[in-house]
Amino acid sequence: MQPAPNMTLHLADTAAWCAEQIKALIARFGPRAPGSPAEWDAQQAMAEQLRPWADTVETEGFPVHRQAFMGFIPFTVLLTMAACGLFWFGRPVAGLTLVTLAALPLVLEFAMYRQFIDRLFKAYPSHNVVARRKPAGEIKKRIYLVGHADSQYEWTLNYRLGGVGMKLVLIPAVVGMVICFCANLLRFLLFDIAALPNEGFLYWLFKITGIVLFCLFPCDVGFLFFQSRRRGVPGANDNLSGCYTAMAILKEMREGQISFEDTEVVVLLTGSEEAGLRGAKAYVERHKAELHDPAIETVAVGLDTFRDLKDIAIYNRDLSGTVRHSPKMQRLMWEAGKRCGYDLPSASIYIGACDAVAFTQAGIPATGFAAMDPTPPRWYHTRLDNAERLEPKAIEVGAAIALEAVRLFAGFGLALPDGTAEAESMTASGATT
Repeated sequence: MQPAPNMTLHLADTAAWCAEQIKALIARFGPRAPGSPAEWDAQQAMAEQLRPWADTVETEGFPVHRQAFMGFIPFTVLLTMAACGLFWFGRPVAGLTLVTLAALPLVLEFAMYRQFIDRLFKAYPSHNVVARRKPAGEIKKRIYLVGHADSQYEWTLNYRLGGVGMKLVLIPAVVGMVICFCANLLRFLLFDIAALPNEGFLYWLFKITGIVLFCLFPCDVGFLFFQSRRRGVPGANDNLSGCYTAMAILKEMREGQISFEDTEVVVLLTGSEEAGLRGAKAYVERHKAELHDPAIETVAVGLDTFRDLKDIAIYNRDLSGTVRHSPKMQRLMWEAGKRCGYDLPSASIYIGACDAVAFTQAGIPATGFAAMDPTPPRWYHTRLDNAERLEPKAIEVGAAIALEAVRLFAGFGLALPDGTAEAESMTASGATT
């Protein structure tokens, strides 16, 4: 077996180039709301940059109901406040009904990313960009590097209050919803709708619960202002940094004249990730047969935000902590990180998700990879996520580790040798210059 060439050829220069391109893209197109013309224009510009480095570059369209993902907030807040009032006035059945209706879109649409109320909102055209660098021979392995090109509408609470302040509004609001449900349920089970004792433990329990719910009303009102419906954010770090980290790999391979014997490398730039992973889900649904071809070992890495190196991590759990990514893919990324000098920890996305989830849910081995402060920082999903806050070094490290993961996968697939020492003594098969 011939030694594989060093694939980290000009990563520092490439990372600096990525930062300049992100700055230019934002200056040219501005915020890129899911399914907006700006999202499409930016994707076209990135597709043109990819063409010299890939064998094929294609775009695929799909519809997105972009306001559905957060559009439930007024409905949920107002119904929860009404349910609290019904508890006060001894109408637990009506209160239970309203708070349950309030919780459904919060849980299914926002926490679980289901298309629960999408069709109640206007549809817009969104797109995915698919760039493929083919191997020298027959395709036997395929690795997807996935980033999203869209940016979010501004999270007003995070901009005004910061991550901790935002949580001090949102967590009590959600806890209040749970208390409201439990209080109405308990009152329904213990008393008829007209009877409430005027003394004793339960009387004071219900009194105090009602006072607590009343005190949480300001948090409910604050929830109404969680996100702007008009102001988009630049999205330099989230997630143009992820897009260009993926693109940097094809750039390095092309400029180093590197290909693999049997491994196809695919860069997938999704649209409408910020509207509930709609682009990744649309791609997975459309390409079921290709993804599950038994003759081709297929995996995916979600690249999402490279800025805070102290927080660089592999995501083992995703989709609000409900989805567990492939342990084998986590090991692949960990081995790649170790060979680049980083002992990557595991982390979980407890609220939210990255594009890797769509692949994992479809049965494709996948994992997420990012370098972002989970607090979250004040720039996250706000106007402060601009080009001045980019960290080229984080893009460089992210690209180096992702490149090494590609090389390891090309050599071994997911059947990595036991022990890092053995892996380091072996080389990826079939890499040519």
